[in-house]
Amino acid sequence: MTYTYCKSIIERGKFDAQEMKDKLDVFLLNDRISQEQYGELVKMIDAE
Repeated sequence: MTYTYCKSIIERGKFDAQEMKDKLDVFLLNDRISQEQYGELVKMIDAE
C-alpha cells in the first residue's frame, strides 16, 4: 500500500524531491517498503 501510494504521487509529479526521499528513507527503515521498491522509487524521483 505505501509503495503504491508513493509511486502514484511520484508519477503525478506532485512532490518535492528531497522531502519525498526523506519519507522513503523512513518507510524503508520501518519496513514499509522493500529495498527494491525504494530503489525503484528513488530512480523515478531522479528522472523527474
